[in-house]
Amino acid sequence: MTATGTFTPRPGAAPLPRMIRAQAALETRMLLRNGEQLLLTVIIPTLLLVLFSAVDIIDTGAGRSVDFLAPGILALAVLSTAFTGQAIATGFERRYGVLKRLAASPLPRWGLMTAKTCAVLVTEVLQIALLTAVALALGWSPQGNPAAVAGLLVLGTAAFSGLGLLMAGTLRAEATLAAANLVFLLLLVGGGVIVPLAKFPEAAQAVLGLLPITALSDGLRAVLQHGAGVPWSDLGILAVWAVAGLGAAARFFRWE
Repeated sequence: MTATGTFTPRPGAAPLPRMIRAQAALETRMLLRNGEQLLLTVIIPTLLLVLFSAVDIIDTGAGRSVDFLAPGILALAVLSTAFTGQAIATGFERRYGVLKRLAASPLPRWGLMTAKTCAVLVTEVLQIALLTAVALALGWSPQGNPAAVAGLLVLGTAAFSGLGLLMAGTLRAEATLAAANLVFLLLLVGGGVIVPLAKFPEAAQAVLGLLPITALSDGLRAVLQHGAGVPWSDLGILAVWAVAGLGAAARFFRWE
């Protein structure tokens, strides 16, 4: 019998949901405290939205520029967080042995990936809220089915997360840093984010239309700008990328 005011030790791991919540909270705080990540995930998309909405640099077709740009910038926000930011952060965690040590903790490896995904989703919610507020202030008038928008964002997050983890788990950290930023820039220009896909040659359009960023930006634009129903073709492309990316990451990811 223990005396009043003392505690009996209870060795062992905490319940799995609590471990995942704690790791997700830690991942989110680390992400939000990183100045480079904030530049990539918040400042750059916001500046692009304001700049290209206020200055007539690119012909975005009939209607206000912000109605074309806002869906594309939302897609860019998902790309920057789920792919670029996660790939770079995870790549350097792998290089410095952080993942190796976490893999030896009571938190299972799939639990760590779940926590990272939760941190990505929390960051995306904050991004979308900020970008939506800025777009509304610029005169954006969104329409369409919110459920279709949510489906596109979730599948887009899954697709880019799989590709980001695949890159981080197979390349050296420095190579991941260079490749992730290069892909971000290439998809920013060629993924229908700020430049309409119709501006590219027809042969290029056929290839670019199969990219996940193009499917996400076009799908969001079809719903939010044109009030379309469920964009099944774009959802299908994102689903294929999500399955392929996550499957390849699970198969080839190296923890050290």
